[in-house]
Amino acid sequence: MNAYSQHIVADHRVMLGKPVIKGTRITVELILRKLAQGATPQDLIQMYPHITSEDISAVFLYAAEVLANEEMIDSAA
Repeated sequence: MNAYSQHIVADHRVMLGKPVIKGTRITVELILRKLAQGATPQDLIQMYPHITSEDISAVFLYAAEVLANEEMIDSAA
């Protein structure tokens, strides 16, 4: 079992199967975009009070796992 699997799930019936925080319709993508735009984890918890700091940590773990299994981008392209 992955460290994030208690927090991140994917179900084709929820958000077209995109990975979401368990029990919500909040996608991993949304959390990462908000963080990239300057939101802090505390900001996100205030915006979405039903998520936790553990959920946000799980988003990072999930993203790292996905990237670890991706092919490298050819920078010469």
